[in-house]
Amino acid sequence: MQDLFIQAYTFILGACIGSFLNVCIYRMPAYKSIVRPPSSCPDCNTPIKFYDNIPIVSYILLRGRCRHCHAVISFRYVCVEVITGLSALISVMKYGFSIQALIIFSFICALIVITYIDMDHKIIPNRITLPGIPICLLASFAFPELSLKDAVLGLIAGGGSLFMIAWGYKAITKKDGMGGGDIKLLAMIGAMIGWQGVVFTIYVASALGTVVGLPLMLAKRKNMKYAIPFGPFLSIGSITYIFFGTRVIDWYFHTLQG
Repeated sequence: MQDLFIQAYTFILGACIGSFLNVCIYRMPAYKSIVRPPSSCPDCNTPIKFYDNIPIVSYILLRGRCRHCHAVISFRYVCVEVITGLSALISVMKYGFSIQALIIFSFICALIVITYIDMDHKIIPNRITLPGIPICLLASFAFPELSLKDAVLGLIAGGGSLFMIAWGYKAITKKDGMGGGDIKLLAMIGAMIGWQGVVFTIYVASALGTVVGLPLMLAKRKNMKYAIPFGPFLSIGSITYIFFGTRVIDWYFHTLQG
C-alpha cells in the first residue's frame, strides 16, 4: 500500500510539472515569459482559476472546454501531463528517490518541451539545448557508469555526427537538409548518455523516422524532400536508451549469436 501511495504521489507531482511544460511549449516559441502572466484561455483570454488548472482532473470535469467561453481545450495538454507524470514515475522506479532520478526526469522534461515545439514550429530552442549541454556534462558526475570522458565523447559524437551529415548533404545537394537545432540537441543528448547512447539514439531515431515519415509523406502526397521534424525521434531514441538500452542491446546481440 505504501509503494502504491508513493507511486501515485510521484505521478501526480510529475503531472503538475507537465502542466508547467505546457506553458513552456506554448510560450517559448513566441519568446514570452513562462512565469507571467498567469495562464489564461487562448480564445477569450480569461485567467484560469486554480481549480480549473488541476492537471488531468480539471480537463475531465470541464469536459475539455473553457468554463467561460466553452472553447475546446486541446487534448494535447492532457497528453503532456500524463507523459510527464509517467516519466516521473518510471524515473523513480529505476533510480529511486535520488539525484539521479531528478536529473533523468529533468532531462526528459526538456526533451518533452523540445519535441512538441519541434512538431509545431520545426525549431529546437537554443534556450534549452545551449545551457543543456554543459548541464548534462556536469550531470555525468552523478552517474558512476558514465565518466566525464564518456560524456565529452558523447557530446562530440552527437554534435559531430549530425554536423557531418548536414555538411555532406548540403555539399551534394546545395540545400540545407538538417537544422542546427538537431545538431545541438544530439550534442546535449550525447553529453547526457555518452557515445554509446548516441549510436543507439541515431539508430532508433532513423528507424522511427523512416517508419513514421514514409506513410506521412504518402498521406500528404509529398516527395522525399518533405521536411519532418527529427527532434522528436532523437528524443524518443535517447529516452529508450536510458530505460531499455542495455536490454535491447543484449537482446540484439543474443539474436545475432543465436
